[in-house]
Amino acid sequence: MSNHKDVSDDEEFSTLLASAGNKLVVVDYNATWCGPCKAMHPVFIQLSHKFPEALFLGVDVDRCRETAMAQGISAMPTFIFYRHQQKLDSVRGANATELEEKIRKHYGQPESMDPHGSGPGGIGDIFPYIDMKGCECLNESDATPFRSFIEKKSKLVSDCDEQLILVYGFNQNVKLQSLKIKAPVETGPKTLKLFTNQPKTLDFDSASSMTPVQEIILKEEDLSGESTVELRFVKFQNVSNLQIFVMDNLSGDETTEIESLTIYGTPVSTTNMTDFKRVAGNKGESH
Repeated sequence: MSNHKDVSDDEEFSTLLASAGNKLVVVDYNATWCGPCKAMHPVFIQLSHKFPEALFLGVDVDRCRETAMAQGISAMPTFIFYRHQQKLDSVRGANATELEEKIRKHYGQPESMDPHGSGPGGIGDIFPYIDMKGCECLNESDATPFRSFIEKKSKLVSDCDEQLILVYGFNQNVKLQSLKIKAPVETGPKTLKLFTNQPKTLDFDSASSMTPVQEIILKEEDLSGESTVELRFVKFQNVSNLQIFVMDNLSGDETTEIESLTIYGTPVSTTNMTDFKRVAGNKGESH
C-alpha cells in the first residue's frame, strides 16, 4: 500500500490522522490554483518514497475547508508534521531543502532505500524535474496508468500489441546520463529508440521511420533493475522532453511489461524553490 494519499474530504483527513498512530504524518496543504504548490508536488511524492515509514497526505484547502481553518492555514503550500495527532513542526512556502530537513529531524529511524535515489557517480534520479502535465504513454493498458508508473506505484503494460511510446516532459531543461530498467525477461523491452525535444508526441509510424537520437538494444542482464544503461551524454545535454519508443520485447510476445524505469541526470540550471515570484505574502508562498 502506498504511503501517499490525496485526501478527499475533512472526514477522511481526521480518520487518517487518527489511525496513523506512532507514524510521522507529513501533510501538504495546497491549492490547485497555487503555482508553487504544483512545483512542490513531485518533490513531495519523491520524499514519500524516500521515507516509506511516514504517511504523506495531500490536502486541498478548497476541498477540505474545515481542516484548513482548524489548522490555521493562511498560505500555500504549508507543510505540517504530526505524530499521535499532535503538531510537531511546520514549513511554510515552497522550500524543498527545509522540508526534507524537517522530515529527517522527525522521522525517527534510518532512511530506507529510495526508489528515486542517486544513480552512477551520484547523478540523481530526474524524477523531481518531471512535469506530469507533459507526460503521456501511447498503447498503455488502462490497468497500469503511466503516472502511477512514473511515481513507482505500478508497473507499465502494453495494450494492443508489444509497442509503447513513453513521453516525459520536464519542468526545466535537463541533461540525461543513463537509465535503469526492471522488467521480466519474458516480456521485457528489447529495442528502445530515444527522441528528444519533439514538438508533439510521435505516432508509431513516425517513431518507426525516424532516426532516433540513440537506439538501444537491451539484453536480459539489462532488465535487472541494477544494471546501468548508458546514454550518449553529449546527445542529451539540453532536453525539454524525452520520448522512448519501445519497438519490441525480448521474447516476441504480444505484451510488453516494464516494472520500473528510472532516468538519471541533472538539471541544466538549478531552480531555488524559494525564489518563486509571489503575488502576496512571504517569498515562496502564495495566498
